[in-house]
Parts: sequence; structure tokens; C-alpha cells
Amino acid sequence: MIRVVRTTEGDVRLDFSGKLNGRGAYICPNPECLQKARKSKSLDRSLEVPIPEEVYERLAAEMEASRG
Repeated sequence: MIRVVRTTEGDVRLDFSGKLNGRGAYICPNPECLQKARKSKSLDRSLEVPIPEEVYERLAAEMEASRG
């Protein structure tokens, strides 16, 4: 699972350590999960902020890197 965090400063970041402070949500490391989450805006709702495009791009890149 990949943790996405809205920090106390309001930034949205990927948290590979699992130790960042803030509101967190998890997504499975599967491109299909990412596509579903993006379409349904489930991460936006969970973290209560709009998720920046670069966060989705980084998630996609991390998933691709872990596959190959």
C-alpha cells in the first residue's frame, strides 16, 4: 500500500516511511486502483483537499517503477 498524506501545512505528499504527520489515505500499488481513485476522486474526499496533478503523476511513476 502507498500512503498519501495531507500534511499539517496543507501539502499533499507521498509518504513511503509511514511517519509523516497529517491526514493519510492508502492506495494499492496497482495502476487500476490509481485510475479508479482518480476518476472517483476518492483521495480528494479522504484527504479533504483537491489532489494536485503532480501527486497522481508521481503515484503512477512509482507504480511503474515497482513493476519493472
